[in-house]
Amino acid sequence: MAGAHVHALYRHGDSLLHGLPPHTKIVAAFAFVLAVVATPRTAWWAFAAHAAVLISLGAVARLGWRFVASRMAVEIPFVLVALTLPFFGGGETRELLGVQVSVEGLWDMWNIVAKATLGLLTSIVLAATTPIPELLRGLGTLRVPRVITAIAGFMVRYLDVVLGEFRRMSIAMRSRGHDPSWIGQIKPFGRGIGRLFVRSYERGERVYLAMASRGFTGTMPAAASDQAGAATWAAVLAIPAGAWVVTLAALGTL
Repeated sequence: MAGAHVHALYRHGDSLLHGLPPHTKIVAAFAFVLAVVATPRTAWWAFAAHAAVLISLGAVARLGWRFVASRMAVEIPFVLVALTLPFFGGGETRELLGVQVSVEGLWDMWNIVAKATLGLLTSIVLAATTPIPELLRGLGTLRVPRVITAIAGFMVRYLDVVLGEFRRMSIAMRSRGHDPSWIGQIKPFGRGIGRLFVRSYERGERVYLAMASRGFTGTMPAAASDQAGAATWAAVLAIPAGAWVVTLAALGTL
């Protein structure tokens, strides 16, 4: 069922990154994000080096700036919240464009925005070069419990199903005069959400009964594990290793 599902975050391609075993990319992405998180907030050059690596990987995978930018939009609410930190932080203040702002708040804002952006870019590169079924298979190769990978697979698959059901209900409501811009229409909207929950629950129950009748015992069968040689691991881990060298240099431990 989920094997043929391709999520919107994935970008079809035949680049070197697309062809790497999924579990090696998961490990490399996790190690790279840890290096980003450990980078001191004052090390501007280190963040620039991390960003250059991610931009290079995106170019190798031929993702395109429009593809990446459209998926970066999810970060906008967090950036807007971070932009308020200079106005509410304590300690020393400086005048910026005629407004007194907290120096500590400015550093906090930069720290959050820089690390969140680089972490999001890492996840975009990973998801864009690895289909969801391969990511789940990679997690299985890394010995993540099968019940967790099964739940994640169902969640991704049926999130799209539920969203499609919601779009159909919204179209049906609009065709019957529903005006979501009018606050008085909040009551039918709430009833629609309730119906959507009931339909989703009933669909899930039917799917479970169908699977149970075919021998499902609570966990999905183990998928075939991917194999990666020493040369592949060395090539993949060279990127997070370089990131950690940059981070350690920024921390002054090298």
